[in-house]
Amino acid sequence: MLATWDGWWYLQVAEHGYSPSLVRLGGDGLFTVQQNSVAFFPLYPALIRMVSESTGLGLYGSGILVSVVTSFIAAAGIYAVISLLAGARAGTVAAGLWAVAPGAGVEWAVYSESLFVAIAAWTCYAVMKGRWVTAGLLAFTAGLNRPTSAVLIGAVGLAALVTLARPASRREHGLRGPVYAMLVAPLGLLSYIAWVGWSTGEATAYFTLQREGWAHFFDYGAYTWDVLRNLAVGRGDYPFAFSTPDLLSLQLVLALPFLIALMLRKRPPLVLVAYTLATIVTVLGTQQMFGNTMRYLLPAFPLLLAPAAALSRLKLPSLIVFFTTTAIASGWYAHYVIFELGVP
Repeated sequence: MLATWDGWWYLQVAEHGYSPSLVRLGGDGLFTVQQNSVAFFPLYPALIRMVSESTGLGLYGSGILVSVVTSFIAAAGIYAVISLLAGARAGTVAAGLWAVAPGAGVEWAVYSESLFVAIAAWTCYAVMKGRWVTAGLLAFTAGLNRPTSAVLIGAVGLAALVTLARPASRREHGLRGPVYAMLVAPLGLLSYIAWVGWSTGEATAYFTLQREGWAHFFDYGAYTWDVLRNLAVGRGDYPFAFSTPDLLSLQLVLALPFLIALMLRKRPPLVLVAYTLATIVTVLGTQQMFGNTMRYLLPAFPLLLAPAAALSRLKLPSLIVFFTTTAIASGWYAHYVIFELGVP
């Protein structure tokens, strides 16, 4: 069950590689193109294959191992970022909050969330420390992991551009580092999308496959608005309706304005603000399973800045009670969506 849905596709890529094609199914329904493995980016399955061949583990075990290891790397990255802004104790709390967040069950499944958050957190940290070459290379790597890396790449580019536009920061950081980061960051994402287009004979094949094969596409929030209108009156007349995950995701969506406002009050660096806001806009502006919103927002770790800073003032016994309670709640939800509902 930890390797179903997206996990099944990742394991297929790890075992067989890609067979790019764009097969039209005809008709005018929700799915008019046959699903194909090229919708799933190559970094995670490549790591699965590499670990399997170097350790002797099967592909499934290797996928779990990659996710578990990268989840700790992600937690360390979140700690590094938040501790720069609010202290080491808040950094530790933030890493803990990410570990028990709604949807965190996929952090130890055959999914690419942990790997992406690990890259994203350390990319943001590199930008904050002025290590532009590292930031550019990490953003490049993120572009080989998933399409939502576009928000990270954009945040790095914006931070570099602002650095170059300000005389004081330009003197401090120089020209080469920020320019390098801007130029290198998008190459991974663009290269893979271009390869899919070249392999299938259609330049926009990747986007066509996402839209017509998986019904995932940016619709400026029309689907999210439709879901919210239905949930407000207790109806489920929308695609991919799942009552419990949808209601819990609704609570998270309603909390977003407050989390954003609290984050902005902490005056985080531009790269964190741009990355977080772009992530939220991408998630809420795209047609996909609304019940998975909690999973899709796992990369928006800077939202944890204010809650972590507040919780860090609690004494250890209170923190133990809080994290025990939230871990049980998060574990229940992970069990429900993965093992009972079967929709990670």
